[in-house]
Amino acid sequence: MQGGWPLAPASVIDADIATITGAADKVIRVDGPPDWLLAVDFHSGHDAGQLLPRMLLYNAALGKRHQLRVRSLAVVLHRGADSPQLNGVYERGFPGELADIIFRYRVVRVWEVSAERWLSGGLGMLPLAPLGAVQEAELPAVIAQMKERLDREVPSRQAAELWSATYILMGMRYEQAQIQTLLQGVIAMKESVTYQAILREGKAEGLAEGQAKEARRILLLQGRSRFGEPTPEVIAAVNALADVNKLEELSVRLLQVSSWQELLGGNG
Repeated sequence: MQGGWPLAPASVIDADIATITGAADKVIRVDGPPDWLLAVDFHSGHDAGQLLPRMLLYNAALGKRHQLRVRSLAVVLHRGADSPQLNGVYERGFPGELADIIFRYRVVRVWEVSAERWLSGGLGMLPLAPLGAVQEAELPAVIAQMKERLDREVPSRQAAELWSATYILMGMRYEQAQIQTLLQGVIAMKESVTYQAILREGKAEGLAEGQAKEARRILLLQGRSRFGEPTPEVIAAVNALADVNKLEELSVRLLQVSSWQELLGGNG
């Protein structure tokens, strides 16, 4: 093949890329001149190596779809998600050759921005204020300023959703008991459908775990009676099971086998 690349075995593969899906966390249209788009991705995990290719993909896809220039912004929500890879430049290419792609983006590290900046920005930025450059002793004052602004500027239902976002985001940095103490006076949060969904999910998870715990206890109790004391490996294997239906199946199977090994081995 012409092009100046070294010769190597090659084959034609499927060129269809229709399976590519996804979306940036938030896209903002900015009126120019020229008009342009801001693609914002909030980052809270440890996958910076996966974040950058994804941001590049979204940048290109948004530009093609809307026929506008696109700027990209990575918002790092807490220190644990930071990475030296997030340096504003992402390059793609082959070793020993000039980069085929140089993708430039900007990074905002939430904890480096003063709480005052978040408090004075758009309403959607308010939940980031407790994660900004703020000391724990200053948190009550920050929450009070948030409440004053939300009470003044938005309906209670919208305020409830913003308080729920605050509750979730604060969990990345503060202990649960501290968060509840700080937000206990924010009655509006109880009106949030997001907050109520979190409570329901937590209750459901707690119920499921309670059922699984009891099923594991019964399985070990019945097994001791039938097979004798289990080894540490058997106990670890049983404790690793979280599916209540599977645990119930094992309790029934226990009556048909003659050892712990046959019980768990037969289950795969």
